[in-house]
Amino acid sequence: MLKIKRLYTFMLQTFLPLFIMTFGICLFIVLMQFIWRYIDDMVGKGLDMLILGEMFLYAALMLVPMALPLAILLASLMTFGNLGERLELLAMKSAGVSLINIMKPLIIFIGLASIGAFFYQNNIMPVVQVKFYSLLYSMRQKSPELNIPEGVFCSEISNYNIYVRDKSDKSGLLKDLMIYDYSNGFDKARVFVADSGRLKMSSDKLFLVLILYSGESFENLDLKTQSSSAQNKQAVPYRRETFQSKELFIEFDANFSRTDESLFQNNYIGKNLENLQTSIDSMSMRLDSMREVNANSVYTVSYKKVFPGTPQRGAKEGKTTLQTDSLALNFDSLYLAESASNQVSLLTRTKSSLEYLKSDNFFKAAVIGDESLKMRRHLTEWHNKFSVPFACLVFFFIGAPLGAIIRKGGLGTPVVLSVVLFIFYYVVNNIGFKMARDGVWPAWQGMWLSSVVLAPLGIFLTYKAVNDSAILNADTYLNALKSLLGKRTTRKVEKKEVIIYSPDYQNLVPRLTDLAIDCGDYLNKQKRWINYFTYWKEGGKDPAAEQLALGMEDMVDELSNSDQNLVLNKLMDYPIIGGYKQLGAHLNKKISMLIGLFFPLGLLVYFIATYQRKLLRQDINTVMKVSQELKDMISNL
Repeated sequence: MLKIKRLYTFMLQTFLPLFIMTFGICLFIVLMQFIWRYIDDMVGKGLDMLILGEMFLYAALMLVPMALPLAILLASLMTFGNLGERLELLAMKSAGVSLINIMKPLIIFIGLASIGAFFYQNNIMPVVQVKFYSLLYSMRQKSPELNIPEGVFCSEISNYNIYVRDKSDKSGLLKDLMIYDYSNGFDKARVFVADSGRLKMSSDKLFLVLILYSGESFENLDLKTQSSSAQNKQAVPYRRETFQSKELFIEFDANFSRTDESLFQNNYIGKNLENLQTSIDSMSMRLDSMREVNANSVYTVSYKKVFPGTPQRGAKEGKTTLQTDSLALNFDSLYLAESASNQVSLLTRTKSSLEYLKSDNFFKAAVIGDESLKMRRHLTEWHNKFSVPFACLVFFFIGAPLGAIIRKGGLGTPVVLSVVLFIFYYVVNNIGFKMARDGVWPAWQGMWLSSVVLAPLGIFLTYKAVNDSAILNADTYLNALKSLLGKRTTRKVEKKEVIIYSPDYQNLVPRLTDLAIDCGDYLNKQKRWINYFTYWKEGGKDPAAEQLALGMEDMVDELSNSDQNLVLNKLMDYPIIGGYKQLGAHLNKKISMLIGLFFPLGLLVYFIATYQRKLLRQDINTVMKVSQELKDMISNL
């Protein structure tokens, strides 16, 4: 029987409730984004609640791949942040369990979730997307509910303009109506004026029935039988009708009809991995053949025109010969020999021929562009089925070590960090997608851009968390910046309560003298500036400065056992030298030369190292002065 370790069970019991909770929250957030995006297509059309519920269901299923990476990031951050805040992570590490072993059950779970995300993308998403977009298209095609405003002309009904001065919400009575009917054309417009009226829908919801009371209608008569001159001279006759009650039937389809799903099944959104690959192969062959045909056509029309007298390559000898059936054509002389009318005719025919050729080339380019766009969309969808599951793994290896480092649980810091990281991922992913869709980058570069950008961050955070590095400690970066800018840390030397070995002052005096002399020699021999290529050839190493720093530290260690306060205070004037560990000091010579040849980066490092060299000379000068002062002080003891 398979037994799971208690630690693994504990980690799964801690992670799974948070993952379910965060997944629901993230799915709700992205669903709200969907509602704000498509709210205009759903509101004001009288849609049934079942239709709206079906729409939201398909939208939620379609947004699962977007919510899943964010949920994994937030859940892993909260899980390890809570463990670190409650010191449970520290207890596990103190028991000898490494962070990787702690993460092992979650790594297996996220791996299975990523595999499931791939099958979801490949098998379920095509079906969901086809149903979603077909339903969305049907909702967009549905006519909106008619709501005639007061005091303005309403043109929501095609070929009709309706004006209502006032209306009663309780009885539904419309007062002072004016209706313009342009269904037969503007020259045969009909005008209806009524004291009141009512508006209702037919039982089949295909017509609007407008009942008018106490009104008149005006209509221009058909004058086709009369001549145009007669129409201009005499007034246009019209028909006037007075009525007590009249019904108008206006075509207005208010039914909700579903679009056939086959309209979207042949698109890239409705295909799985196998179908996408088949479509990509067929479209690639079709594009290649179209490009070849167009290239041959352009070459034949524009570059392969052969006229009598033009040079031709011999079929067997390969020599250039001249056709002898006619003289070489000189177009300028032929054109000038024609009459003015013939010249105009030639130019006109040439212009029309060029315009036809231009429009034909534009049409061919548009056809190839549409086909290329269709193939790029298939390619982006193909890569998207792999990039989303991989993003789930990347986000886990970002969230879990980051939570172990910050040691903050709850919904505060983890939510802020998760939102910032996911927005960065979303922006980079959209940039890559648009670059791939527009053909600026290959599809694989655009669709994998976000994963390639975030994967090194996950590796770096995992490495730092395993080694318990305080990468989010502000003091670490502040001290490094101070060291780079020359603000050295002050040395602290305190008087010891118990001194086991007292310093031998007589032997220390010559050593202090030698240290001061060595510092002076270093300052005289070492130049303020070093050649760029010499610096990279040596790799930034400075063994002389390292020896001086080690000698100074030995002196401080021995004199720190002194019981003289003046000596201890003077020891604190010694600087803490770190300048001999310059940038590039621990690199191989070949690697150093390669960095130096990469001019922008090498020049920047060289300038920083030169500034560090200046600070090092200042420190060594201080060591020389303090050593001389200590020698004089010890000599007077």
